[in-house]
Amino acid sequence: MRGTLIGVYKADGGVAGELSYFFGHLIGTRSCSLCDISHSLVSKKSSFKELERHLLEEHGILVRMIHLNERNEREQKASEGREPCMLLEYPDQSISMFLDSTDLTALSGSVSSLKKLVLSRLDLYL
Repeated sequence: MRGTLIGVYKADGGVAGELSYFFGHLIGTRSCSLCDISHSLVSKKSSFKELERHLLEEHGILVRMIHLNERNEREQKASEGREPCMLLEYPDQSISMFLDSTDLTALSGSVSSLKKLVLSRLDLYL
């Protein structure tokens, strides 16, 4: 395993968190560019699942997606105030910012654009 990409959504997990985000998104008071990339209205996009498989099988990179209230202390320190984002956790357990909210917003919900960006940065980080 070369590392783990940790996607941090700008929303809480659990039923209450998911409902709060869903209704806030519908009325335009909540947004998360990482949610827009990874999910359709109700479930994870098949193209995103395929990206997760590709990164693991071809590059040894595990993808783990978490919500704000699911972060451990190290993940919270690395991402606090910069959500949504994607962190890179190295085999030695150190963590760095991999894609920040500006990067994710620029992808406009596109899984294929995320794939291109991730693959272009892997050589810089690993």
